[in-house]
Amino acid sequence: MSDADIGGFSKATLEQVPATASEPTHARFHGKISIDLPPNKPQVQRSGYAAWRNKDRGPTLFGKSLWDVHRYAFLALRIKSDGRKYFVNVQTESIVYTDIHQHRLYAQRPGEWETVILNWNNFVRTNYGQVVEPQNEMMTQKVRTIGIGLTDRVPGSFDLSIASIWATNRMGDGDSHSLDRTKSEEVIES
Repeated sequence: MSDADIGGFSKATLEQVPATASEPTHARFHGKISIDLPPNKPQVQRSGYAAWRNKDRGPTLFGKSLWDVHRYAFLALRIKSDGRKYFVNVQTESIVYTDIHQHRLYAQRPGEWETVILNWNNFVRTNYGQVVEPQNEMMTQKVRTIGIGLTDRVPGSFDLSIASIWATNRMGDGDSHSLDRTKSEEVIES
C-alpha cells in the first residue's frame, strides 16, 4: 500500500526474491516516494508514504487465527536496509481496530545483512500515524499483522530486504550474520 491508494504518486512493490549463492530468500520492499499531492483531490493534505503488512490469517475452527508471542521479549528481523527511516508496524486484536503499535527500525549497516532486535515493550501505540494516549500495553497474545512502513516523506527511491521475522527471548548479537533459532523462538510467517 502507498499514498497511491488515496491518489498520491508514490509507488511500492513487495516481491519474493529467491536465494542465490550470496543472498538468502527474502522479501524485497522497494519503490519510489513522491510527496506530490493529487491536483484533483483537495481533501488529500499529505502524501509520501508506503507500507506493507501480512494479510489477516484465515479463521480456524476455533475462531480467528492470531499469533501469540507473549512468551517472548523481542521481535527480531533479518534485514538489508538502504538506511531510510522505516517503522515496524504491529496490529493486535485490540478494542480500537485501527490502532497500530510502531517501533523505528534502526539499521546500523545499510547495504549489508544484519539482525535487528526490538523489545516488544518499546513499541508505541498510534492511530492514523498519531501517538495515542494512554499508552496501553500491546496485546502480544493477539497479534493480527506485522508489517513495515516508510513514512519519512523524503522523495526518492527506497529499498529494504527482509529475510525473516521472528519472536525471541534472546537479545542476540545484532551484528551477527546468522542467529540460530532455538525452542525459545517462534518464526512469524504470513
